[in-house]
Amino acid sequence: MSHDFLQPLTGSFACPAAENPTVAMIEAAFRHHGLPWRYINCEVAPEDLGAAVAGARAMGWRGFNCSIPHKVAVIDHLDGLGDSARIIGAVNTIVARDGKLIGENTDGKGFVRALRQICDPAGHRAVVLGAGGAARAVAVELALAGVTHLTIVNRSAARGETLARLITEKTPAEAVYHPWDGTFAIPAGTGIVVNATSVGLYPDVEATPDIDHDSLQPDMVVADGIHNPPRTRLLQAAQARGCRTADGLGMLVGQGVIGLKYWTGIDADAEVMRQALLDLDL
Repeated sequence: MSHDFLQPLTGSFACPAAENPTVAMIEAAFRHHGLPWRYINCEVAPEDLGAAVAGARAMGWRGFNCSIPHKVAVIDHLDGLGDSARIIGAVNTIVARDGKLIGENTDGKGFVRALRQICDPAGHRAVVLGAGGAARAVAVELALAGVTHLTIVNRSAARGETLARLITEKTPAEAVYHPWDGTFAIPAGTGIVVNATSVGLYPDVEATPDIDHDSLQPDMVVADGIHNPPRTRLLQAAQARGCRTADGLGMLVGQGVIGLKYWTGIDADAEVMRQALLDLDL
């Protein structure tokens, strides 16, 4: 009987790396689908990123994730970019294809995948709270998924206007910036509301973005990018108003499903991955 002791390798490069639960989710999927693959979580300092990517190449890794602070810097060490990664200007998933390392961005793709379980974003108007890296990825993917109009709500005008301009110039959608100076009321006719800020993230679980909850209508879908805790104050308020909701855990799982498809070609069981994260009791 023949043995094969060479396990295909994937993993993550981040700094800090210890808080990232992705390894539990991905390895659960590998086990469930009977794949002898491994996912190795690595602490990589910014000055060591080039060496880490060279090492992954040399060791034949099938791909890896990049988290903060490497999502932009890693681009210099890759051979090419996927379409949305090029527009977003950041990469979180690297895929080995025909001997080349290609950068993709699943931050927004995972979000759209989770959203599609509830509604088709095409034809809707959306409000995105925030204008950082997560907001940028989500806004670009929403635009590519057919959202017609985006309102970017952000404290910093420079970042908000930059993101609105990116959407209008590089995607089929149009976007406007709205200053976040005081409590923001969601405009009537909005179909999708997204919190892409870190407000409400553990340990500050009582915090909630400064929006007028009375402006949330039952026909709106409210999504929160925060996965810890999954049921944020914002989502509780939205549910109380009769809105359908999507949580950050679903987005994290969505990213994992898409990453696994890129690396292995399989359609991973999302429920197994979600349960692995729930079992961590974050």
